[in-house]
Amino acid sequence: MKADLHVHSRYSDGSDFAEVVMKKASEHGVTHISFVDHDTVKGLPEVMKLGEEYGIKVIPGIEISAYDFKRDRKVHVLGYNYQPEAVHIQKLCKPLLERRQKHSLWQIEQIKDAGYALNMEAIKETAMPSETIYKQHIMQHLTEAVYTSSEYKQLYKSLFKGEGVAAGDVEYIDAFDAVQAILGDGGIAVVAHPGQLNSYDLIPELVEIGLNGIERNHFDHTSEDFLRIEALAEKYDLIMTGGTDYHGLYGAAIEVGDIVCPSFVKM
Repeated sequence: MKADLHVHSRYSDGSDFAEVVMKKASEHGVTHISFVDHDTVKGLPEVMKLGEEYGIKVIPGIEISAYDFKRDRKVHVLGYNYQPEAVHIQKLCKPLLERRQKHSLWQIEQIKDAGYALNMEAIKETAMPSETIYKQHIMQHLTEAVYTSSEYKQLYKSLFKGEGVAAGDVEYIDAFDAVQAILGDGGIAVVAHPGQLNSYDLIPELVEIGLNGIERNHFDHTSEDFLRIEALAEKYDLIMTGGTDYHGLYGAAIEVGDIVCPSFVKM
């Protein structure tokens, strides 16, 4: 089994269409894959069909943009193998997607007012088939610099962080509500890359409401993160997952299948 359980497509903030991601997965020998596009299950019918065409087992997935309000920090919650209708997940995420879209449209206007040339319709086309615009879509129309370059990072920071004209963020979903929605749809709830967002302290609290696992294998994790995650998994009887967190040109320089799920995890 070679399972990449963390990839993104143009259904959220990935640069590649779902079929391109699936083709790359096939070329790299991936046997199991999960598209965990942010706060949406819109792409599931397409990726299930693509899985049949490419002979790759597709595990329904989502990455919910959540928040630890007790500690005032972001936490991402992965949901796997939920019922296709995903009634609870969609009801929870719909308002967030609406807030994100409204905020993105505001950001575009702020950046235009600051003297940058931006075409709203062109940005919307870049985002398709997603109905939600992300900062990566806006950045694509501001610079040709690659995501990992210092030029890209500096421009991004100057616009979207600190005192930038488009700084600020939307209100995210409570992490407890995210876990409960996933469980309500018969899914498996997993805390994503806790080493990246320092989500460790929240995990025991989420275990109390049914958290199933922790993402171990991620490019941002160090050897210390691995040991910490393994200890938590053993203590609370949690599964460990993993994947590339692939975003194509909108993310780290990594290919589908370069990082995979621990082999003993089955879904």
